[in-house]
This record gives sequence, C-alpha cells and structure tokens, in this order.
Amino acid sequence: MGAYKQFLSSDIIVTPFEVNKGFYFEGAAALTSSNVGIDRYLGKNIQSALFDPLTAPTTGQITTQYQELIYESVKQLYYGNYATSSENYGLPATTSSLVPGRDAEGDVYVGSTSSIGKFIDASPTTLTFTKYLPVSQSSVIGVISIPVGLFGSYIVPNSFVWAAETGSVVDDGEGNLILSASRNICGNIFYEQGIAVITSDSDPFNDGYGFADYGTAVYGMTDVSIIENLITSSKVTCSFSSSFLIYETQYKCTVRENEYNFTLNPTISSGSTQISSSVGTFFTPGQYLNDFSTSSYFSPYVTTVGLYDEDQNLLAVGKLAQPLPTSPTTDTTILINIDR
Repeated sequence: MGAYKQFLSSDIIVTPFEVNKGFYFEGAAALTSSNVGIDRYLGKNIQSALFDPLTAPTTGQITTQYQELIYESVKQLYYGNYATSSENYGLPATTSSLVPGRDAEGDVYVGSTSSIGKFIDASPTTLTFTKYLPVSQSSVIGVISIPVGLFGSYIVPNSFVWAAETGSVVDDGEGNLILSASRNICGNIFYEQGIAVITSDSDPFNDGYGFADYGTAVYGMTDVSIIENLITSSKVTCSFSSSFLIYETQYKCTVRENEYNFTLNPTISSGSTQISSSVGTFFTPGQYLNDFSTSSYFSPYVTTVGLYDEDQNLLAVGKLAQPLPTSPTTDTTILINIDR
C-alpha cells in the first residue's frame, strides 16, 4: 500500500558538479583490454603522390590506421594554423591570413593567403600551448588516444603520465608534454579530446648541442627513435585523472502537518469491526484497530519513500536509515538525492 503526492516544480532541484577519478594502466595488455581501449599510433608525413592502401604503412595497437592519414588528421585538427608551407616547424598563423568580414577568430588558411583550405582549429583554448609540428618529408609523430568513456569531460591537467623504457612524458598543466630525460617540450595534450601528440624532443628554436641528458637510456637517440619507442613499446604505463560532469537531482518530499496522520501498515489492525476514534472514522470490514493506535498521541512513522512516474510505475525507492515519525504540528520534509 502507498500514499501518493505529486511534486511541484519547486520541489525538484538539479545541480551539476564535477567528479574526478584516477586511472593507472601497466603493460600493453592492460591498455588494449576491452574495458580500457587506449590506442597509440605513429603518424608519418609521407606526402605520397598517390595513396596506395595496399602498400601504405599502417599503425595502431587496437585498430589499424594508415600512418599518413594519422599525420594528416593530427595536422588538420590540431596544428594546421601553426603549419607553414616554407618552414620545417610550426609558427603561429598571422592575422594577415584572415579575410576581414568573412573569417571568424580562429579560422585561418594553411599556407599562403590564396589557399582555399580553411578550417576551425579543434582545440580552442586559453592555455599557453607551445605548438611544434615537424612538416619536413618523412617526419614522424606519435599519437595516444584515450577513449571518452575513460576521460569523461576532459583529462585533468597535470595528471597525465606516459612512460616507456626510454623515459616518461608528463603534461605541465598548460597543454604541453614534457620528456623527463631532456625536460624539453616534446608535444601537446588536448585535454578535452583525450589526445596526446608527441612531435619532437628537440627544440626547433634552439640549435644547441644535444637534446638529452647523460646517464639516461635516450642519450644520442633521434627524435624518430624516441617517438617510436614511446609509442610502440610493450613495457609502457599510462596514468591520468578524468573529470566527469554528473548531475544530482534533489527531490523535496514534504508532508504537511495535516497529511498522512495515519499509518498504512496492515499490522495496525486485527479482528473485525468499524472503528471511530479521535483521528477519524475508519471503515475496515473484517478488521478493527489495535488500542495503541487510537490514542490522540499516536503518530505514524515513515520508513520508505518511492518515486513514481505519472502512470504510478515505481522508478526508485529510498530507505530511511531509521523510521521517521511525522509531526501533527509542523511539516516534515524528506530530501532524496539521486546522482546520474
């Protein structure tokens, strides 16, 4: 048995809030398991005149992709407005490449102003990205792809760590990836897309000697060998924190002082008769009320609250930690919080 009461709009409050969860995966098998699905790719600037799917090099630990298409996709989505046609590294696009009155902020041309290739950068942000993309022939990049089911709304800045035999890569909280051995910026992480791109360990704006420390496994290695080791290694670990936006719905169940002043528990009655008491007359054919329930001091207790739809289908049940007596003099309010 139950007593029903309809909610008013003021009785329901929906509040969004963010929650974080940390993840740690060790080994290639852990990354590629069915409930994880973190994939990694090599991208290569092949610049082939004719793309041949039968001979083009492929990449991927879970899904097979073409290295050339991985490179071009990353360039288009994340680095296109930093790539010029005359340099071997990326530079921020100038406003001269924008056409007044037609291009919104962030829309730029790749190459000369006469180029017809216009797009919107997929990573609009206020973070201080130091973007570098190698654009010379046969340049290699590494891509780590974390599924949205793991990172949620975004990867929490300062939480991403990727490690292999040659060292580890961490994010600096501003969208840059730092290689532990050299402390150079070696790529970028795009928190809201769950994408980390390793582009280089050397500083394209500084031609100083070397780019790695003595006493590490990576001294003297080239950019390509560092990237390939980080991406293809089987002895790899990945850790990060995800941020999920969830919603808490609060239902305010208010029992007025003149409502629900009698219990629906069937053990309240026994025998058979019609009873008139101080709380009213009850027609219970074949039953009569126990003496303790006829007192003016009798107050029923609430033990369970159910939420129903308009067709009276039970959707959720809330159990109170202990029975709650209703009051004959003041309102009784029960708050139910549901996270989703």
